[in-house]
Amino acid sequence: MSDALRDEMSRMTSTDRSAVIMLLLGEQQAADIIRYLNPREVQALGSAMIGVADLSQEAVNIVLDDFVVTIKQQTSLGLGTGDYVEKVFNRALGEDKAATVLGRIMPGQSSKGLEILRWMDARSIGDMIGEEHPQVVAIILSVLEYDVAADVLNFLPAENRAEIMQRVASLETVQPSAMDELEGIMKQQFSSSSSAKSSSFGGVSTAAKIMNFTKVNLETAIMNGVSSLDEELALKIQDSMFTFENLGGVDNRAIQVLMRNVESDLLMTALKGAGEEVRDKFLDNMSQRARVMFLDDMEAKGPIRITDVEEAQKTIMRLARVLSDKGELVLAGRGDDFV
Repeated sequence: MSDALRDEMSRMTSTDRSAVIMLLLGEQQAADIIRYLNPREVQALGSAMIGVADLSQEAVNIVLDDFVVTIKQQTSLGLGTGDYVEKVFNRALGEDKAATVLGRIMPGQSSKGLEILRWMDARSIGDMIGEEHPQVVAIILSVLEYDVAADVLNFLPAENRAEIMQRVASLETVQPSAMDELEGIMKQQFSSSSSAKSSSFGGVSTAAKIMNFTKVNLETAIMNGVSSLDEELALKIQDSMFTFENLGGVDNRAIQVLMRNVESDLLMTALKGAGEEVRDKFLDNMSQRARVMFLDDMEAKGPIRITDVEEAQKTIMRLARVLSDKGELVLAGRGDDFV
């Protein structure tokens, strides 16, 4: 293998390899496969299919050879296992929880109407549900991808946003009557037959992940509104959102961007009460000389009140959210599991 070909192969991702295989298939076969992908996967695969158009024939041959080898190693275990998986999940989780999980991982298990929503843009969803009851809107937001749900909030009436987010955080299960109401609202987009089981949606975690994706100004307005409706619930949502301690999981580039935008004195105060992982994350992104000076200055500050530390951390996180909104850094965990 030449150096040029080796370099070409090293730049290929697994999605790129999948795109090559899709391009080698016939239109009908490719379409049949795409039916089983979710919207994010379709978008990523579509972009990759365009991006690999200029691959060399040698690279295409290698991808195809690797695919054939992989296929030869497969067994028939995947044939007819749908019923088996369903039985295992029902036994392990109970029918209600299993129905929710299976609806996400098995094609055709979830409501057709809800699946259609996943393919719609935020404005269209907002226009469709803007006049509906906040409880109905909360259920719909809970089944969307977190970033899409956050965008939909922008197109909902401002006076309803806080109540909607309160209801998202308060959701645990959705009864059949509520699902019937959803079907009526969505009309042709929803399936005419609904499950007789209650479904698990929403919760504080879902609300927090949606809020992680909202713009700073919108977040402030909504959380203030939720706090006025239910202060305890608002605190639970805030506790589950991306926090200062989560900065230990972001990449070094994001930390460096943040450090360039934060005053040193403010960072010292915030790190006074931070965990070791977060403190080391910032210190590791300083030069040896700068680290020594920073630690000396932080030690010289003496004891600091917890309230001052918390306020400093909140200020830095607010700035981090603004920078994230501008695309200047990426906060790992916004809308995903925290790391």
